Amino acid sequence: MNELQQRIIELKKKKNALILAHYYQTMDIQEIADHVCDSFEMAQRASAAKKNPLIICGVHFMAESAKILNPDKTVLLPSLDAGCPMADMIKPEDVLALRKKYPDAAVVCYVNSSAAVKAVSDICCTSSSAEKIVRSLPEKQIIFVPDRNLGAYIASKVPNKEFIYHEGWCPVHDCVGVEDVRAARAAHPGAKLLVHPECRGTVLARADYIGSTAGIIKYALSSTDEAFIIGTEYGVAEHLAMLAPLKQFCPLTSNFECEDMKKIKLSDVLDSLKTGRYEMQLSGDDADAARRSLERMISV
Repeated sequence: MNELQQRIIELKKKKNALILAHYYQTMDIQEIADHVCDSFEMAQRASAAKKNPLIICGVHFMAESAKILNPDKTVLLPSLDAGCPMADMIKPEDVLALRKKYPDAAVVCYVNSSAAVKAVSDICCTSSSAEKIVRSLPEKQIIFVPDRNLGAYIASKVPNKEFIYHEGWCPVHDCVGVEDVRAARAAHPGAKLLVHPECRGTVLARADYIGSTAGIIKYALSSTDEAFIIGTEYGVAEHLAMLAPLKQFCPLTSNFECEDMKKIKLSDVLDSLKTGRYEMQLSGDDADAARRSLERMISV
């Protein structure tokens, strides 16, 4: 570890801080984290956290979720610019309009959304928990927001329910197409294609495995195969290469980079620990309603 990483580790111990990092973070950030996880595990670990403050090395909605689940703790996001384009594609009024049009439907909200959107939803989900959550609901109509691709994938797994979608998507995953799959298959013959369900259906149809970030990692590590095409942000391929150096992990496309996830630098984490910047603050009503949606998700 370099000198800056060592300073962070020493200071987080002194401050009794917990650092949670998403798999899409750069490797130097992952190395100083207490836990590297996907959004679902991050929500679980935030909910069970005993330390204070919580440093969220991810994007804004992840820090919001951590604060919602820990209202009495200090939750810090090292870079205030680390947002999520998908989360910005939906507003509370969009959800309320869909509720009015489909009054008998349950609103399932992907965690890639703001606290205000979660507050007007019935239950949250992650890519790993979405199918189980939809199956747990008594309603036959499901309003799924904001990701149309994940929603369509879950609809294919639960055909007895009617899905209504909001037109949202992840710009990183949605831009991948069939030609990218063909090129990757040609470049890496015999490699298994592991794809995140935020990708388009035409890409999912050509995958050997479809799953969340954590699911992709678990599949690749447990498989007897030695070569994999990783159909999600390239930080996952880097993380896998660290865990299994004898296996081959190739990103599906060279464009698989979430710029927002890469905005947090080691110097930002150190500044957060030193000064307490940038602290998440949420209004009481939104936080309470959003907490119910997140807690329902975790309980399922």
